[in-house]
Amino acid sequence: MGGLSPERDVSIVTGNSVIAAIKRKGLIVVPIQVDHNIGKTLQSNPIDLAFIALHGTFGEDGCIQGLLEYFKIPYTASGVMGSALAYDKLKSKEILKFHGIPTADYEVFYRNQKICRTLDLPVVVKPTNQGSSLGITIVENESEWEPALETAFAYSEEVIVEKFIAGKLLAIGMNEMEPMPIVHIRPKSGFYDYEAKYTSGKTEYVCPAELTENETARCRQVAKQVFQVLRGRGFPRVDVILDQEGTPQVLEMNTIPGMTPTSLLPMAAQKMGLEFDDLVVEILKTAKLDYTE
Repeated sequence: MGGLSPERDVSIVTGNSVIAAIKRKGLIVVPIQVDHNIGKTLQSNPIDLAFIALHGTFGEDGCIQGLLEYFKIPYTASGVMGSALAYDKLKSKEILKFHGIPTADYEVFYRNQKICRTLDLPVVVKPTNQGSSLGITIVENESEWEPALETAFAYSEEVIVEKFIAGKLLAIGMNEMEPMPIVHIRPKSGFYDYEAKYTSGKTEYVCPAELTENETARCRQVAKQVFQVLRGRGFPRVDVILDQEGTPQVLEMNTIPGMTPTSLLPMAAQKMGLEFDDLVVEILKTAKLDYTE
């Protein structure tokens, strides 16, 4: 837990919640704070498997997964390639488009490049490799365009600009290939930014989401497709916007969702009768390696 990304504080909250759950289950847990000495730390703290509670760069992008592969320590969540693909917003969009999975139209820009936007406003500007809505701006008028680019480029050399899609923001937790009850996210500000995610009372959550049978079926099917093409593993979360035509437009797959008793994945799990501590154990059971000799 912890790690080197801007999401370090959130990761520590996730990690401490998981540690408490493992202890309540009577299992032995070795808390490990990830820093630049993680290799030496793993050598001096032998463990049977790793529950990855890292968010952001170096934790969700395949880096720590690759290190654990070298140490032959089975780990939770997606593997090296699956983590890298899902974390990179551009690569995941390209894969979704290739497979005909609905996702917003987009274009990509690079730092120090002449930028000529072709998409009409409103658009969403975001760095290609950050989580927790860091660096994201909804641009509704031209005066917001340049500041939005500046904000996104502060986090990444590469920025993706998506056509804004109005609709219901939905989170679909996955138990391997089986979708869990869908959560409808209703931020009171209208934008599910960092503050809305982590400040109590800023967002309303409805689970299960109030959808028609057809809408639910379409969301579940899309989530299964995303899980498959992005090489999902374990208990990721697929986020979509259900547009005004009833089409689930995919935003991303989060391979390591937040894991506190009030997080979205545990919320969905509870609706299907899986309490937080039991969910942690089920996630532990999915720990494995990509490569075996």
